[in-house]
Amino acid sequence: MRKVQFQPSSWVTVILVLQSLAVLLIFQNMVSFRFVRETKAVCIGGSPIIFNFGDSNSDTGGIMAGMGYPIPLPEGRVHFHRSTGRLCDGRLIIDFLCESLNTHYLSPYLEALGSNFSNGANFAICGSRTLPQMQAFALYIQTLQFLHFRSRSLYLATQGFTGLHEEQDFRHALYMIDIGQNDMDAALTESGGNFHQVLARIPPVIAEIKTAIKTLYENGARKFWVHNTSPMGCFPQKLAIPRNDDSDLDENGCLKTYNNGAKAFNSQLSTLIDALSMELKDATIVYVDVYSAKYELVANHSKYGFEKRYMACCGHGGPPYNYNHSITCMGAGFEVCEDGSKHISWDGVHYSEAANSVVASKLRTGEYSRPRINFEFFCKG
Repeated sequence: MRKVQFQPSSWVTVILVLQSLAVLLIFQNMVSFRFVRETKAVCIGGSPIIFNFGDSNSDTGGIMAGMGYPIPLPEGRVHFHRSTGRLCDGRLIIDFLCESLNTHYLSPYLEALGSNFSNGANFAICGSRTLPQMQAFALYIQTLQFLHFRSRSLYLATQGFTGLHEEQDFRHALYMIDIGQNDMDAALTESGGNFHQVLARIPPVIAEIKTAIKTLYENGARKFWVHNTSPMGCFPQKLAIPRNDDSDLDENGCLKTYNNGAKAFNSQLSTLIDALSMELKDATIVYVDVYSAKYELVANHSKYGFEKRYMACCGHGGPPYNYNHSITCMGAGFEVCEDGSKHISWDGVHYSEAANSVVASKLRTGEYSRPRINFEFFCKG
C-alpha cells in the first residue's frame, strides 16, 4: 500500500480543520444544552415540602395514574426518555422549580406504585378546572384530597408509623396553585364572541381559588405560590382555528380576544391575592405573572434560540401551526419534529421542555412575582 506523504503545509491544514471541527462541536453542544440544562440547586439547609394543585401545566402523571389514560412516547422523550404522564416532551415548569430547590420531582397523589411523598405531593390533574366544583378533578376535589392526605399522615404518625409528615411540616410547606386556564378556555370557546359572557364567568372561578387558599390556610398553610394563566391567544391550537382575516392578531401574531380573556382573569386573580395578603397577614402569598414571562418569550423568541414560536412540534398539518383539531399530538396520523428545542410549543397547547426551562428561569428570579421574592426564598429553613 502506498504511503501518503504530508508536506508541512498539509499538516497545518489538517490541524486547522481539526480545530475548526472541535470549535463546531463545542458550539453545537452549547446550543443543544443552552435552554435544557440542569438547574443549579441552591437550597443548603434542606429541601422544602411542596404541595401542588392545578391542571396539565403542572401534572406530573396524575391523569395517567388516576384515569389510566396511556400517554406513550414521544411524550417524555427528552430528559426522562420514557413516558411519565406529563403532556410535554420532557420537564414541566414545576420540575425545574423543584430542581432549583434541591428536591426531587413531585409524585402524583394518585400514583399507587413507586411514589415518594417525602417532599410533598402533586394533586394536579390534566384537564382540571375550578368549576363545576364536584367534577373530577376540580380544585375543590384536589383540596379535599390534600385534607385526606394530611389527616391520614397525622393519624398514622400517632400509630407509630415513621417517615410521615407532621403538623410542623404542613405548616412550613410550600403550596403551589396553577389553575384557571381550562375554565377560561371553556368560557372563551362557549361565549360565541360575547366578551361580556366571558367576564361574567370569571368571578366564580376566582371565588373557588379563594376558597382553596383559605381552606389550606385554615389547615396550617402559610406559604403560597400562585400562578396566573397563560397567553392562550399565542397557542397554535387557537391560532389554527379558521378565521376570516387577521384583524384579531396583535403585533406579535397572537389572538387578542383570547389574550384579553386571560388578562381579565389575571387581573381579578391579582386583586384576590392582594386582598388575601392583607387579610392573612402571617402568610406569604406570592402572585406569579406567568402570562408576562411566556408572552415575552413568544415576542422575543429568537433571542432565546427558538425558531418556531407558533408551530407545534407534535401535531399534524405542517406550517404555519402544525395543528389539526382532528389529528392532535398522539392522535392517529400525528407527526413529530426532530428537535423540540427549536419550538416553544410541544403539542399546540403545552410548552416544550426547552420553553419550560426558559420560563422557569424567569420565574425563579422574582422579576415576575409580587411581592418580588426569589423562588429560593422557599428553601427549607
